[in-house]
Amino acid sequence: MNEWGNPVSLQPISQNNGPCSIGWTNRLRRPPKRPRCNAAAYTTSSPSCSPLGHSTELQPTLTPREASPRPVRRENPGNQVISAREIYEAICSGKTATVTVVDDWLDSYKQDQKAGLLVLVNFIVQCCGCKGVVTREMFDNMKNADIIRTLTKEFNEDSANYPLCSPGLQWKRFREALCEFMSSLVRSCQFSLLYDEYLFSSVLALLTGLSDSQVRAFRHTSTLLAMKLMTAVVEVSVVLSVQLHTSQRRYNVESSKQVQDRATDRLEELQAVISELQEHREELSSLASSVFHGMFVHRYRDHVAEIRAVCIKELGLWLKESPEDFLSDSYLKYLGWTLHDKHSTVRLHCVQALQGLYEEKDLTGRLELFTSRFKGRMLEMVLDKDPDVALEVVHLLFLVQQRTEEGLGEEECASVYSLVFASHRGLASAAGAFLYNKYAETEVVRPKAAFLSILISFFLQSEFHEHGAYLVDSLWAVAGSELRDWETMTSLLLQESGEGPGLTYQEEGILLELMVCAIRQAVEATPPAGRAQSKRSIKDKRIQVQDKRRITSHFIPSLPQLLTKYSADVEKVNLLLSAPLFFDLDAYSSAGWLEKHLDLLLTQVCSIVEKHTEAGVLKASARLASTLCSESYTFSTRANLVFSQLLDGLTECFNSYVNDVLEGTADEDDTYRAATALKKIAAFSSARDLTGYRLFEPCLQLLKSGLESSDLDKELMVSALTCAAFHLLWDRVAVTRSSPTEVLALHHRCLEMKCLKKRLRSFCNMCQSCLTSYQAEIRDRSFELLCDLLLIYGVGAVRSEPSLHPLAHPPSDTLRSEMAAFVLDYIFTDPEDVNPADEELEKEEVKINSLQRKRNQLAGYCKLVLYGVLELMAATDVFKHYSKFYKDFGDIIKETLSKSRLISPVQSAKTVCLCLQQLFSEMMEPCTRKELGELRDLAKRLAMSFGIDLHRVREPLVALHMDGVRFAFRAPENRQVPPPNMTFLVILSEFSFKLLRQDRTQLTEFLKKECPSAALSWPPVAMYQRSLQTSSLSRSREEGAAEERSSHLSPRSTPVAKSRRLTPRGSCSSSSSITRTLSDSSSIPSNLPTPVFTSTVVKQQRPQQSSSHLEASDSEDSRATSASEDEFSNGGCQLRRVKANLCRKPSVGVSGSTSHQHELDSHFTLLSLIEEEKMEEEDARDDEEPEIEDLDSDQDPGDNGPSSGQHTSTSFLEDLF
Repeated sequence: MNEWGNPVSLQPISQNNGPCSIGWTNRLRRPPKRPRCNAAAYTTSSPSCSPLGHSTELQPTLTPREASPRPVRRENPGNQVISAREIYEAICSGKTATVTVVDDWLDSYKQDQKAGLLVLVNFIVQCCGCKGVVTREMFDNMKNADIIRTLTKEFNEDSANYPLCSPGLQWKRFREALCEFMSSLVRSCQFSLLYDEYLFSSVLALLTGLSDSQVRAFRHTSTLLAMKLMTAVVEVSVVLSVQLHTSQRRYNVESSKQVQDRATDRLEELQAVISELQEHREELSSLASSVFHGMFVHRYRDHVAEIRAVCIKELGLWLKESPEDFLSDSYLKYLGWTLHDKHSTVRLHCVQALQGLYEEKDLTGRLELFTSRFKGRMLEMVLDKDPDVALEVVHLLFLVQQRTEEGLGEEECASVYSLVFASHRGLASAAGAFLYNKYAETEVVRPKAAFLSILISFFLQSEFHEHGAYLVDSLWAVAGSELRDWETMTSLLLQESGEGPGLTYQEEGILLELMVCAIRQAVEATPPAGRAQSKRSIKDKRIQVQDKRRITSHFIPSLPQLLTKYSADVEKVNLLLSAPLFFDLDAYSSAGWLEKHLDLLLTQVCSIVEKHTEAGVLKASARLASTLCSESYTFSTRANLVFSQLLDGLTECFNSYVNDVLEGTADEDDTYRAATALKKIAAFSSARDLTGYRLFEPCLQLLKSGLESSDLDKELMVSALTCAAFHLLWDRVAVTRSSPTEVLALHHRCLEMKCLKKRLRSFCNMCQSCLTSYQAEIRDRSFELLCDLLLIYGVGAVRSEPSLHPLAHPPSDTLRSEMAAFVLDYIFTDPEDVNPADEELEKEEVKINSLQRKRNQLAGYCKLVLYGVLELMAATDVFKHYSKFYKDFGDIIKETLSKSRLISPVQSAKTVCLCLQQLFSEMMEPCTRKELGELRDLAKRLAMSFGIDLHRVREPLVALHMDGVRFAFRAPENRQVPPPNMTFLVILSEFSFKLLRQDRTQLTEFLKKECPSAALSWPPVAMYQRSLQTSSLSRSREEGAAEERSSHLSPRSTPVAKSRRLTPRGSCSSSSSITRTLSDSSSIPSNLPTPVFTSTVVKQQRPQQSSSHLEASDSEDSRATSASEDEFSNGGCQLRRVKANLCRKPSVGVSGSTSHQHELDSHFTLLSLIEEEKMEEEDARDDEEPEIEDLDSDQDPGDNGPSSGQHTSTSFLEDLF
């Protein structure tokens, strides 16, 4: 009896007591078995391979451990036994065929069964990654509990990895070869040794014992081998069933003959064969039942997801290969339960196993009860958090829809239809195929017009009218021919109302959107935003060229007609103007008859510009005009002439009204005409150089007049800002392109640059004044244009061109303050500041547009910081909102943090500390626990942004801590009171877990130097000291990367932002304290030794250590300590210290005496076996349905296995077990 109460031995499993009698005995002896008739037909001539018909006890002769650390060859007369090491190396290398290795081992086994079985046992142990060897002395004299404990002690592995879980292609091939070895072994023995009740019973006994071990490597490897053995046995059983059916049919045919025609010898022979086959099949069934009830029912709910996945994957094969034996509710229920598994890999294998069953039409009738029971769960899994699982579930539901009689209802299918808009391209394509086949199954041949009508109806009901590109991309693989039917689409759009049942106004808009999306998909072959690009073959590229040619030839004559029909519709015109961008525009000049269509297109575009004032239509028209006027086309001169005439008319219209507007004599109509003309000019100025019209001065005068009077038209002001800004940008392009050599030309260029610099200064001053405008459109547009101009005319932008240095325009201090105030007041807007009544009136679309505008503005401001236009410390206004606005702007702020750390690591860390100091100074005195908690949460998030390479961030972190300590102990005016900023040390402690041991020591000394002696006992100081003294991260590491020490930037003072939000106290830090360099004594080595790391540990009673940790003053102290313990160094895996009370059950049977402790300490650090539950509880739990939790995360469940959930909770031990 072992320490769990189970009888254990490496002896064969008795087949006479049923499947549940799997147990090991120390010295198992069987009575002689009655010889089977005609056994010679299925055995070899070797006496060692015949069924056991003697009472001789077959015990394997094991090599003693003292002789050699490896199994040694044993010389036999005339041959040599293959060793376990040779088998292992052959499987690892893959150079030798698996069948050859199996045959060599069988030859040695036939010569000596004891030695051959010992070789196989040690091969299995070695495949587990264990260095121990099972010897004959161990087998004869030790109980199996002691054998397993000895193997565990000799595990001697340097990491938690073992062959099956090791990364790399070599170990992946090893896994495949190991599975093939077990399958080949069963196939090679299917006529003889499979039925001798010795070899495979012994192997199964070994695998059953190892599968019950606490060591993950033993449990995983033995489960994989046992499941593969079971699969091979099922395959052999299926072959026997076919042979049995054939023999029975022959026997029936022979027995149905007349008595005088019967062959008695033939009947007796067939009867003997049938009896033999039935006996063999019963034995295989008993063996399979033993594996299932002895291993599967325990390991399918193991703590390790890989083990559960192996069981479910092989169960699917058993159900499909032998449905007569396994396809019943008693086996199918395990697949249904596993659909709720927490790990995505297990769920994926479960769904794939069900796919194999539903693919067989003959099996669907037997799956009706399962389908009715678990169909709801399948429908829920289409929203699985793992897209690969959801993809396979959609395929499974498609099979359920096709194979079963009931299928899926319309409401059930609707949950799959919506996935065509998913971001995962594979999942969306699968949902598209489901949708297409659902509507195509009613008719074999469906007109394309009818399909388009169905598609329009679906898109209209889905209410995703701005996501047509996603629907087209999802259906492109299955409905590409229908979506490429340009003729049908155009005929439906151009169809008049009296010609037949046409489309409604809304349906025409949807069809037009789908058509333009299909044109883009065919020409560019790029998925919409958020979906991955798939690889394209040469054939796909050839089809793409053909599609572009077909689209061009069809739409060149059709597009003017469509523009004429829908010229008054803003949305439709906007879509149609984007279609020519996908044409092969060279076709206009390839044939003379196509030139008239070009003239019609140009005329239509000009007419649309004159008719519409919407920004989207004007932007699309300007983009098309820029493309048509490109010098790469021969017709560009004609297009330039047409659009020049259009702009001349618009400029003339604007100039005719601008003077009246400036003088204030213009009426509303004149102001509207001037604003409309300028808006169209501004739209075209983004695509064409309009500096020749000299509109900068009139626009500047309009801005001055608008700011003075405060009653100028809003659209006129926004258009004037845009037009003047693009005028400056085109001037910058012209100056860059010109390279005069003559003296006169150089003088002229200097005058132009002085004039340009003057214009730039005037415009920036005007935009700065607009930042305080009460009209949001003017204020937002001014900020966006300022960000662009300051970046283009920044010092860094002209640094590479000395001739452009006079154009550099750094922002003034007042401008920096105004921009910082804009960021605080209009980008980081608190939800509480919004009026509830206004929020109800604000539509969802307006909220989305507002958020997108704010994101663009924040990105423009952050670019100014990263490109050196603004000093790095100006980012404090951004970093301080990292936690509060993480949902809306977290990605932008995180990228800014990352890029700033590349520019100047130390200065970036000082900026992080400064933003925390500012927030701390803004808090009311005294600060509440809630305010302090929010600030600590921000500090935690900022600390995590430093990454895991602690060597790289050593110097920045030390600088951050030094600045924080100086700020905390800044002397108050009244030196009799404690420093008011001392509580800042609580916030600073959130960064301590990133420090290395040398830095902790250095900062401890620095703290004692800066802190008054009486303050060391104050709670904030004591807490900060504990964070520095925490030893959980004082771990050694391997050779790290070389330290990156960037040069310190020359600091510039940050102007105080003109914001109502900032109310700093008198103790607020100044910029000078942040820009101090590190102390010269901070000499920090970069390489640390790495301790030896073992994969096993003895769970034993340890002497109580002296208390080295002080009690935390509050709950936050302990939380900071736990955060420090969770961090791992980059040099290598380290085992965290775990208190004794974290273990769920104490170890038993391990002596705590000094002698035994000394004996264990002389070995490697080991893993002892943990107490197993009682046998009665184990048997009762096998028969009941396990509780399976809902899938909320992909982490392994804590207690899934009957014997695998009793171990400690440290992360490394979870990897090992």
